[in-house]
Amino acid sequence: MDKQTQMLFDAAKEARTHSHAPYSKYHVGAAVLDEHGQVHAGCNVENVAYPLGSCAEAGALSAMVMKGGSRLREVVVMGPVGEPCTPCGGCRQRLREFGRDDLVIHVSNPDGIVLTTTLGALLPHAFGPDLGETK
Repeated sequence: MDKQTQMLFDAAKEARTHSHAPYSKYHVGAAVLDEHGQVHAGCNVENVAYPLGSCAEAGALSAMVMKGGSRLREVVVMGPVGEPCTPCGGCRQRLREFGRDDLVIHVSNPDGIVLTTTLGALLPHAFGPDLGETK
């Protein structure tokens, strides 16, 4: 794993330890790298009224926007050991708001990366904003 990906992995792992998941016990952390080379992390926060919870990716994106980031360069999502914890459908669309089809997404657990894919593979033919770049 290169240094940049390791930083994201470490940030997602740390964020996961702060997750609030008393109902599902499914703790998730995410970290995103913006166009300025800054890492932003988030964790899932459940609510007894399930639809009111928020995903780790949403928290990381909110942190990025708050610090002035607007483009994604790389993402790590970390769930528990077991089946890969890919971003949910809503988060795939949230990531598309700030990333292109070629955005690299690493799906991991605390032991390491278990899948590396792209946003385009996770959300083919996505509806998204023009990010000012040619496709």
